[in-house]
Amino acid sequence: MAFDDRVLVIAEAGVNHNGDLALAKELVAAASEADADIVKFQTFKAKDLVTKNAEKATYQKENCGANETQFEMLKKLELNEEMHFEIIECCNKHNIQFLSTAFDLTSLKFLTNEINLDLLKLPSGEITNGPFIHEHAKTGTKIILSTGMANLGEIEAALAVIAHGYIRAEEKVTSLDQCYNALATAEGYRTLKDKVTLLHCTSSYPAPIESVNLRAIDTLNKAFGLDVGYSDHTEGIIASIAAVARNCSVIEKHFTLDKNLPGPDHKASLDPKELGEMISGIRAVSRMMGNGVKLANEIELSTKIVARKSVVAKKAISAGDKFSADNLTIKRPGTGASPMKWWKLLNSSATRNYDKDDAID
Repeated sequence: MAFDDRVLVIAEAGVNHNGDLALAKELVAAASEADADIVKFQTFKAKDLVTKNAEKATYQKENCGANETQFEMLKKLELNEEMHFEIIECCNKHNIQFLSTAFDLTSLKFLTNEINLDLLKLPSGEITNGPFIHEHAKTGTKIILSTGMANLGEIEAALAVIAHGYIRAEEKVTSLDQCYNALATAEGYRTLKDKVTLLHCTSSYPAPIESVNLRAIDTLNKAFGLDVGYSDHTEGIIASIAAVARNCSVIEKHFTLDKNLPGPDHKASLDPKELGEMISGIRAVSRMMGNGVKLANEIELSTKIVARKSVVAKKAISAGDKFSADNLTIKRPGTGASPMKWWKLLNSSATRNYDKDDAID
């Protein structure tokens, strides 16, 4: 999914609003100020997302304590429907695109039918949730698929389900083979190429730098021929900026207003200043990428004349004299014959008179 030459930066607010609408609006403003393209939240009903007794992840226990269940934690972080509309109004005010990830079917229907999102994000944890992936694809909306914790086979299976949902939405799925059949068609591949972006990701919070494996971005691109981005869970901004140099079309990064706020994701997020620095770095690297054609750049031409050398007369040369190492030398500037013609010149004679230091034609 090629958005344009500009890398699409998703500032992941996630649940860092702590269930507070005012805080959510401040996050929108901060993302816009940092020059992000999209600010993304999370839409879910805790009762449909997790069982009542499910334990928290290790990082959630470390950041929020172990005294409550995952359900209890998530319940406090829900955004109701009215909050969504107010956040969208705030996004419009700050000229930044709203996006939210659905974690259950009810939330997906709300985002597609009521909010009318033109882009959907499937998180890494849902990559094996075939029925849920299929429902996303059946909407016909563009999809960003995060691939944390997944191998190539699991990613291929998810793409097969997406292909089927896109091109055979009315056909009831009775086996995964049906989806692979859709993936194998020219129409299936063209549709994926047009509508799907993969995100490389390491699902650890924070992710150690040794786990980042940026070369996997190239692997995903070669394996599936789709645009690939990077969802960054490392501390700091280096990984996201480096990923742009591997031709990422999308960068996603968590941010918060204050890393010391209570909640599961604040500590592994950027603060607004860091977010701005990261995006500034991304924009700079994007401009550095160029078209890959190795030629003299227009701004190098004046330097080229000064820095390169020419074949010049070592002493006065008369017309008809044979050129030799005794009467030729090589000096700056590069306004005369290239030194690459040295050997050819040695086999020829002067066609006119030259004074010392004159460039040989």
